[in-house]
Amino acid sequence: MQNRSDHRSNVFISKKMSHCLRHNPGKYGLKLDEYGFVDLQDFLDAMNRMHHFQPKLTEMKIREIMHNKIKNGKICALYGHSIPGIIKRKKAIPPKVLYHGTAHRFLKSIEKEGLLPMGRQYVHLSTDIPMAESVGKRRDNNPAILMVDAEKAAKDGIDFYIGNDEVWLYDHMPSKYLHLL
Repeated sequence: MQNRSDHRSNVFISKKMSHCLRHNPGKYGLKLDEYGFVDLQDFLDAMNRMHHFQPKLTEMKIREIMHNKIKNGKICALYGHSIPGIIKRKKAIPPKVLYHGTAHRFLKSIEKEGLLPMGRQYVHLSTDIPMAESVGKRRDNNPAILMVDAEKAAKDGIDFYIGNDEVWLYDHMPSKYLHLL
């Protein structure tokens, strides 16, 4: 069982890894490829050099604390990139319904403009209400939950991309596909 200091350490490591892979790989001397991947060993070396982790950050530790994609000796963040240039994703057919948690103060803007990436490359949707609530609580203790008619949106030509098992991505969602729960 993890003790409290281990948990804080894991949270710190997770935030630093996310910052590097999603927002500022150049600060670490890294360059992501067109799909957002970077060499795993280069990533580990850069993280340990910048943050002096003790014990050193390892692949095993990454797998323990974070949902990253590690494939063929490379690592990438699954979603949430804000770095310039679009990380390429493969289009996929979404579930019939997806969800988005947001602060109530954003509802008027969403009603007018739909859901926009707001500084990120994609908008994130959750596969279930509890996940959408969890995301929405980052900005509102009692978030508004929007149901997205993903099936209709996809039929109408909106492209969807898989973030991971719980997150779907897209560029812009017009408000006509959104319903407040």
